[in-house]
Amino acid sequence: MIPLVSPPLPAALPTGPLDSPPLPAAPPAGRTDSPPLPPAPPAGPLIPTTLPPLTTALPRLPGLRPVRPQLWLVATEAHQDTVTQFAPLVLATEELARAEEFRRSGDRATYLCAHVGLRRLLGAHLGVAPRTVSVARAPCPCCGEPHGRPVLTDGRLHFSLSHCEGLSLIAVASTPVGVDIERVPAAHTVREASEVLHPAEAAELAALTPAHRPAAFARVWTRKEAYLKGLGIGLGADPAAEYVGAGPVPSAPPGWFLTDVTVPDGHHAAVALRR
Repeated sequence: MIPLVSPPLPAALPTGPLDSPPLPAAPPAGRTDSPPLPPAPPAGPLIPTTLPPLTTALPRLPGLRPVRPQLWLVATEAHQDTVTQFAPLVLATEELARAEEFRRSGDRATYLCAHVGLRRLLGAHLGVAPRTVSVARAPCPCCGEPHGRPVLTDGRLHFSLSHCEGLSLIAVASTPVGVDIERVPAAHTVREASEVLHPAEAAELAALTPAHRPAAFARVWTRKEAYLKGLGIGLGADPAAEYVGAGPVPSAPPGWFLTDVTVPDGHHAAVALRR
């Protein structure tokens, strides 16, 4: 399991030349010789994401290593007042319209925090204003239609976003990446949803005591969804097709890194990164 060790967004610098080194080129498709993720350091306190004032410029962030994505955890409660005020200056028209579709104010606030945070991070990496970051949908790997994972139109950077009530997890990387964060579910949800897991994963859950199954289910589900999001398929694929494991150590599919992410109690998260 890796903790959230990426630094918070840097303090704003005066507007000027952005001369940080560019991101390294992504490795060729199919590369499998990257070293595995190093063992996780002992769990420590989370480093919260801190959004600087939204009216100032950000420097371009440092380059990314292919085997270590940068992760940010955004707490809705800490940022919702500022984000709600400045979202019209940061988000695209489509994102603002989507936010209005949420019936619950808490869900709307989490969506706004997640997408404002994502655009500010991408803008900081690319050296552009957050609202000018151009995002499109990649072709679906299954049917070729343009409803795959969100991508930058220039392909210079890969990212993934996940949010549940009150928390958002953002990943930025130089190769395809997927993240997922979920609340640990109730026991009845585990009973119903376990049927869609890989048979070996379902057996691992069944071998646990009832009290331990919800956390184990959250482990396997976030790993599975992070991997499927990295592929660009999402839950359009059969969740039972690939084994990722429900135990303490994930089983990474060929060509991918897969690891858990330290998040607040009552939640579980995972990140998948293509080698």
